[in-house]
Order: sequence, then C-alpha cells, then structure tokens
Amino acid sequence: MAVLTEAAIRELAGIRGDSAPITSCYLDVDGRRLTRHQDVEHELDGMLRGARQRANGHRSVHDDLRRIEAYVHGGLDRSETRGLAFFACAASDIWEVIELPVPVRSQLVINHAPAVGQLESVVQEHEPIGVLLADKQRARLFVFELGRLVERTELIDELPRDYDVRGLRERGTPEHHVDELAHQHLRHAARVAFDVWQAHGFQHLTIGAPEAIASELEGALHPYLQERLCGRIHVAVSASHAEVRHAAEVVEAAVERDREAALVARLKEAAATGRRGVAGLAATLSALNEHRVERLVVSKGYAQEGWRCPDSGALAMVGPTNPVNGVTMQRVTNVVEDAIEEALTQGLPVTICIGNADLDVLGQIGALLRY
Repeated sequence: MAVLTEAAIRELAGIRGDSAPITSCYLDVDGRRLTRHQDVEHELDGMLRGARQRANGHRSVHDDLRRIEAYVHGGLDRSETRGLAFFACAASDIWEVIELPVPVRSQLVINHAPAVGQLESVVQEHEPIGVLLADKQRARLFVFELGRLVERTELIDELPRDYDVRGLRERGTPEHHVDELAHQHLRHAARVAFDVWQAHGFQHLTIGAPEAIASELEGALHPYLQERLCGRIHVAVSASHAEVRHAAEVVEAAVERDREAALVARLKEAAATGRRGVAGLAATLSALNEHRVERLVVSKGYAQEGWRCPDSGALAMVGPTNPVNGVTMQRVTNVVEDAIEEALTQGLPVTICIGNADLDVLGQIGALLRY
C-alpha cells in the first residue's frame, strides 16, 4: 500500500503510458457520507459505466477497471480511510493504491499520464499541525497530518510530579528555584517543538496550556514557530488521543476556512482589476477551455446546467452551437461538476469553499489565472 508523500506524487506524475493509457480513479469512501459499503459500490459503479464507454474496447483499460472493481467489491476497512486513489495500467504492470484519511472527489480519468491533481490538493490543503500541550510539570507534543495523530512526547523530559514538595521538604530548595525549574521545563518544551518542526515539519502550531503559563510558553518559542501559531485550544496535558485529535481537527477546519477567505480575497482583487483572475461561470469556463487557469475556486453545492462540445470538450453556459468551431454541443445537467473534473484532469488544484459569502457574491465560481 503506497503512502502519500510529495516524492510519491512526483514519481507518479513522471509515469507515462507508452503502450496503453493509464487509469486514474479517485473514490470517496467517507463513512460520514456513504454509510453502507453498498453506497461505496454504487458510487464506483456509476463511474465504471462511463469509463467502459470511453475505453473504446482497449483491453488494458478494461483490465484496470476490473481490477479496481474487484478491489472495492472485495471489502474495505474504512475505520481510518475516507478516500482511495488508484493508478493502474495493466499493459505496463502499473498498480498503485493510496489510502487517504481525508475525503476525495470521486473521479475516473483515462489518459497517457496519471491524474495527480487531487493528490496535490490533499497535500496542499491538509497541512501538518503541531499540537503542544503543557502545564508546569508536564509537556506533550503531537503532529497532526492527513487525519493521523503522532505523539512525539518521548523527546520531552518530564519534571517529576512531586519535585517541588520533595525538594522543599528534603533539601530545603527555595521556592524561586522550583519556579525556575518550571520555567526551564517550558523553555525545554519550546526547544523540543522547534527540533520536531525541523525534523518533521508542520505548517501551523496550536498551544494547549493554562492561561498562567500559555503566554510564557508562546514567548519561549523560536520566532519561526511563533509565526506559525494558529491560536490556543482548551485541552489539558492529560487529554486522551481522541480528545487531542478532535481539537486538532477543529483547528484544521479553522485554518482551512482562513485559507479559503484569503484565497477568495485574492480572487476578488484579481477579478476586479482584470489581472490574472476571473469570476462568474461564463468567464471561468472560457479560461478553463483556454488552459489559462492556475486554480479553480467553487462554492460548495453550486450547480448549473450548461453545454459541452463533443469535438473539443469545451464547456459553455450557453448553447447549443459552439461559437469557436460551429459544432452542435451536448447539454450537461451540471456544467460546474464538469468544470471541476476538467480542472482536475488538467492537474489543477480545486478549492471548494464552504459558506464564503464573498465568493457567492462573485458568482459562486472563479479562477486565478496563469496569464
């Protein structure tokens, strides 16, 4: 089973189907949306029907589709998996399955190269988050990445719980010395956080600590980590992994909403000035047809009827004749879905915004442009 890394994505992107096309299949298996396994099978079967028509009898592609179908129908462990990515080419003996702890958009592409756009989006949009929990005696450090929580607490030396009482009683240690030990403890936790950041990397850091020491802990952080602070969480140092994971998921969602807001603000400015940005369905489809799009931005749930040219594949709001080549176009029930699929096929990142009023005002869809 392949693991998703930037290196793995680059390796996949470099593969070419010389003797036969490559089948790329993304399947949403999120149990929160698809409750039963039969729902997952139904999701896949709908894509396979269309793919078999597009395969034009190509034996290698049909073998790929049968292998993907057998894998899914054979049963899945969805306890930690919310998305699957398949890359297959029977003629070239290519078979990669990537389990993802985050949902994906179900999509099947048959092309000369793997469609890695969604994998890139997953890596870009689910950035690692460091979680540092502390009190005066203990500290724990976690890295939350792609739904997985890894504890790095073994790197932090724990101050003995009874050191202050034992030290005063047995050795007459002054109280200020006990306080200094607590300060050293926090500084050490901050240094370990920096070491973990250097070794494993995380884009954001959240702190869970009593108010009396939270500011001191934040102040002890390296400036690089202070730049990555994304707020505090109300989680005790003794919290269970489930509690820490839940808090990290809430932080991740907030970070994603902030990122979306910044992206929409950038789109709004670019579209208003006419410099490398368009808003609204018609202008976005035109830019997508011309391969000028750098990133597609869409409001979640936005749907609109439209048209597709059977010859060029161009998408349009208005039909039935393609003004470019005069060909009669085919009506599609949701051209927004087709636009998203086209963007992913082109290897473009797609951001689906949830409840962003500014994007809704812009027409619920837009694109940042390469030129």
